[in-house]
Amino acid sequence: MPRDFSTESLSHDPIHGYIPFVSRSGLPPGEVSEQEIIDHPWVQRMRHIHQLQTAWWVFPSAEHMRFQHVMGVMHLASRVIDAWYDSLCDACPNVPSRPCVESLARLAGLLHDVGHGPFGHFFDDHYLDQFGVTHEDVGAAIIEHELGDLLRRIRRNPNGRLQPLEEIDPRQVSFLIRRPRSTESAEGHPLWLQKLRSLFSGIYTVDNMDFVLRDAYMTGINTRAVDVARLIHYSLFTPSGLTIHARGLPTLIHFVETRANLFRTVYFHRTVRALDLSLEELFPQTMPHLFEGNPIDNLARYRQFTESSFLVDVQRWADASDPVLKELGQQWRAILCREVSWKMAVERTVNFHTAGAERMSIFSAPDLVLERVRERLPRAICNMPLRIDVARHYHRPSGRLPAGGQNYLLDPSAGAPQELSDDELFRALPLSFLIFRIYTQDHLHDADLHAALSSVLGEAVDARTNM
Repeated sequence: MPRDFSTESLSHDPIHGYIPFVSRSGLPPGEVSEQEIIDHPWVQRMRHIHQLQTAWWVFPSAEHMRFQHVMGVMHLASRVIDAWYDSLCDACPNVPSRPCVESLARLAGLLHDVGHGPFGHFFDDHYLDQFGVTHEDVGAAIIEHELGDLLRRIRRNPNGRLQPLEEIDPRQVSFLIRRPRSTESAEGHPLWLQKLRSLFSGIYTVDNMDFVLRDAYMTGINTRAVDVARLIHYSLFTPSGLTIHARGLPTLIHFVETRANLFRTVYFHRTVRALDLSLEELFPQTMPHLFEGNPIDNLARYRQFTESSFLVDVQRWADASDPVLKELGQQWRAILCREVSWKMAVERTVNFHTAGAERMSIFSAPDLVLERVRERLPRAICNMPLRIDVARHYHRPSGRLPAGGQNYLLDPSAGAPQELSDDELFRALPLSFLIFRIYTQDHLHDADLHAALSSVLGEAVDARTNM
């Protein structure tokens, strides 16, 4: 069937080039276009939440929002389905038509971040966590209850139309965007959908392939960070799950290393983490004035609550007559001018190669490290204000992940696919790394802190050596 340009529009993107989507024009009555989902207030809300939660204060060009990211993820979903659909059919029974699977993946890509609050993952950790939910849980509620009726009326994507009896199931979209949990059962979901979940949960996904490329580009770290085309080319579905051919393994390892380097240099930048520490101090006092309760219980209000609204409101407080709001506003105004009170004094980076290595190290008890550092400081400064920050990144899984999140390796010489973590080359990567930092309110005693931390860590190494 020839391509129907009358129902297609293009969005130009600096990372992927032209991103096609189905526009409103020319569709039969009752049919919903992809553009109507893109233009929906829930998705447009993503224009008001930064992709890099606080790093945009440090990297001047990294002003991109989650909206650009979700458009890129939607586009990558089409690319991988185009490459992997036939293998999915070979690996699983009763797979729907290619257009149906592609539309499902595209919509999951477009909506996977729809539940995010201000400052992204920071909001998960410092607000949503009290309700036992994540942005994925909030997003699932939005997909099923706010957008479900529209999603069911999607009938096509730029590359094809759904079959007459096929329909997008919002519950399947919400299943795809949520990371597998050990307590969760995939029962009731078809096998092909469980396999498809690896597009969003795993070592390389349409989500992290886009943000690695986009964040590296927008921060100026690297304009061509990884070879996504080669990753896609050498991947396929097998009965085991999403599998990469041995020829693509070096590219995957480069991707894992590049992603880890972004964590070191951007997401865990010393000033970015200092900003996070400042936000941590203000967030508990701030949120009761802006939003209360579980967002899932008040989606209408949550839709209006964005990073833009947050930052406008807290800046206005500096001129409030209420002394509590005025004090909070002045503290927020200082942060927005990058006047953070915490300065990094000393740091250590440690790589771990086994699952239990971090638990066996002194860094498993960071408060104890700080206590011992204080004991070794000169008496005059041992009680000065200090903050510790522990940033962790996991390069690769240490064992089997819950169903739907595991990746496999196909080496023709070995026969059947094996778990990727079993491969000798992949195992040579560190399992994780940890950056331990101590922050002070000035740089007057950095040398003393450096000497004290070195002493603590040296004793810890000696203790383990003599065990």
